[in-house]
Amino acid sequence: MDLEGVIIDSPLKRNSWKTVLTLAYQSLGVVYGDLSTSPLYVYKSTFAEDIQHSETNEEIYGVLSFVFWTLTLIPLVKYVFIVLRADDNGEGGTFALYSLLCRHARVSSLPNCQLADEELSDYNKNVISSNDRSVFGSSLKYTLEKYRVLQKVLLLLSLIGTCMVIGDGVLTPALSVFSAVSGLELSMSKEQHHYVEVPVACAILVFLFALQHYGTHRVGFLFAPIVITWLLCISAIGVYNIIHWNPHVYQALSPYYMYKFLKKTQKGGWMSLGGILLCITGSEAMFADLGHFSQLSIQVAFTFVVYPSLILAYMGQAAYLSKHHTLESDYRIGFYVSVPEKIRWPVLGIAILAAVVGSQAIITGTFSIIKQCSALGCFPRVKIIHTSSKVHGQIYIPEINWTLMLLCLAVTVGFRDTKHLGNASGLAVITVMLVTTCLMSLVIVLCWHKSVFLAICFIFFFGSIEALYFSASLIKFREGAWVPVALSLIFLIVMYVWHYGTVKKYEFDVQNKVSINWLLSLGPNLGIVRVRGIGLIHTELVSGIPAIFSHFVTNLPAFHQVVVFLCVKSVPVPHVRPEERFLVGRVGPKEYRLYRCIARYGYRDVHRDGLEFEQDLVCSIAEFIRSEKPECNVGTVDMENDEKMTVVGTTSSNLDGIRLCEDEESSEIVGSSEVKEVKYPEKVKKRVRFVVPESPQIDRDAQQELQELMDAREAGMSFILGHCYVKAKRGSSLMKRLVINLGYDFLRRNSRGPNYAMSIPHASTLEVGMIYLV
Repeated sequence: MDLEGVIIDSPLKRNSWKTVLTLAYQSLGVVYGDLSTSPLYVYKSTFAEDIQHSETNEEIYGVLSFVFWTLTLIPLVKYVFIVLRADDNGEGGTFALYSLLCRHARVSSLPNCQLADEELSDYNKNVISSNDRSVFGSSLKYTLEKYRVLQKVLLLLSLIGTCMVIGDGVLTPALSVFSAVSGLELSMSKEQHHYVEVPVACAILVFLFALQHYGTHRVGFLFAPIVITWLLCISAIGVYNIIHWNPHVYQALSPYYMYKFLKKTQKGGWMSLGGILLCITGSEAMFADLGHFSQLSIQVAFTFVVYPSLILAYMGQAAYLSKHHTLESDYRIGFYVSVPEKIRWPVLGIAILAAVVGSQAIITGTFSIIKQCSALGCFPRVKIIHTSSKVHGQIYIPEINWTLMLLCLAVTVGFRDTKHLGNASGLAVITVMLVTTCLMSLVIVLCWHKSVFLAICFIFFFGSIEALYFSASLIKFREGAWVPVALSLIFLIVMYVWHYGTVKKYEFDVQNKVSINWLLSLGPNLGIVRVRGIGLIHTELVSGIPAIFSHFVTNLPAFHQVVVFLCVKSVPVPHVRPEERFLVGRVGPKEYRLYRCIARYGYRDVHRDGLEFEQDLVCSIAEFIRSEKPECNVGTVDMENDEKMTVVGTTSSNLDGIRLCEDEESSEIVGSSEVKEVKYPEKVKKRVRFVVPESPQIDRDAQQELQELMDAREAGMSFILGHCYVKAKRGSSLMKRLVINLGYDFLRRNSRGPNYAMSIPHASTLEVGMIYLV
């Protein structure tokens, strides 16, 4: 599946109106399902126990006023018109903001960053020169780069937001589905309801998570009609209730009713804000799922469809409740009591389907953000399946999917009521929003280069609103809000341990790499027999010779004719253009036939499978050999240890470069120069040949080197992987020994290997164990 061509110039990213409307339609089924189902539980959670509905209607009007202004200020103003503009080359989410900051100030957590990465096309996009920065912006950038502790705080803040998104991925499906199913209470006795509600909710959740492997593209078009039907349904019911019960309910939209509400209810009203907060659950999905769609499509869908529908729904419920102060049903104040009895069953069916869709938004966002974390070295490697050949951002992660399902079922069975689920979900939602607000204030100064006054206004205005809701949610810690804290703490420990272990392992590699003088002392044959074939040595180092190589040379009687030190690394950009994929250079003199190849990927890039990657790798080295000119350094990047790296694209992006062909013909280089044909025994079925462009002419040394590379490729490629055992040094603290010897070792043993190594036959893989004392 060749996705690289559509990643950068996807037709789905072009802002034609047809495309925008198509994506807006599809986003309704993926992004807005959660937000659109919030009327199911907001009023019920708000009036759970902290406040009571009275004859004066001050409580219901105050709640409506809070809901209206919260929906207007947070999702509409903050996210749709401000935060969505802070995309990282089309990508969104907490880590996208962190990545954006890493490129404008050198605070990246990636250990193997290079100056060459800053030359990428998308790295410096929209970056202004230091002369155009404000004095405060320059001083803030200098302070962040100078103090390591501030960089760790920034990373920790991003990880907390990420962990809360994952926690919300557990709580939101449980809350949405449970709230929809709870409508059965109006049609059966209380005793029967308790036996039916939980099993039905669990069955729906299992069905939802089982659907995920079909992919966002299929699920989006399947779910979008359900969300549209649901939005039309709640809008129509809202309009009916407004006209039939209280046409003057619009007066409650005045902020004055918020003041009256808090004045009358005082502490109870403040505590009830944890329920009102649920009206904006799912807002973060607009930003997290930005990479699946486009900024304009999400803005159009929310502003013209979702927002008006939600306002009408909440106004309709308030209008009904303002005329019904004594509710006989045990269900008390909820969504279904405001639904006309004749259509209650059809609405219940649509609500259950909409709740399933609502859960989809946060599950999709969880997949996206975990992939970003894994690419940036903050989460163990997991299996990532790309479910669409047209849209790169649509992925499925089996391990995360089933883990979320088990946790979701445990929470549903454990709590069994909307109150505790709402308290838990509310704290997770508002914490993510607070983190986004803090990171956005830095983006305003460092990336947008606006005045510090504007950043202070942003964080003060939106931060004050969110801090108010956060305090109301935190007070419910013992009543369910402990769940997202516990889940986030577990995921935070996993992320920190993995990141810490990865950094320490890289530091050990850097400190123990072999000097170039040792290599030169061995001579061109490295002191051993060189046999036909390519030896691919995986390393995290971007310069120097890894210690594992000296281990091979001193312990093996023979080694490959061509040796490639391969480093596959992530850079803090969403995508690396295919024409900038590889950095290729030599290690040592030309006759040693040692090459270094650095494959660079963005945190949202598709990693090619083994065969395609193998062909691109060989062609990149061949192109480097063909284009290398000792007397000219144009197009090269100076590296440490006097290595010079050349930027080489993939085969699909470099149409004028060398191409690799495998067939049953004889092995030869086809091009402007004639090379003697080489024949091999009949047991070799596949022949390898390089198709070289007609010009420029290739000198004799380059022809010979290409011929040797071609021979080596035909003989086969071996993947040599260092199986490292990371241990804490003797004398290390107890905490470090626990983190490295137990935590990191457990995660390493249970994580995936490099993506490009997954399809290489085991017979071609050589693993050599080494102990790392960090």
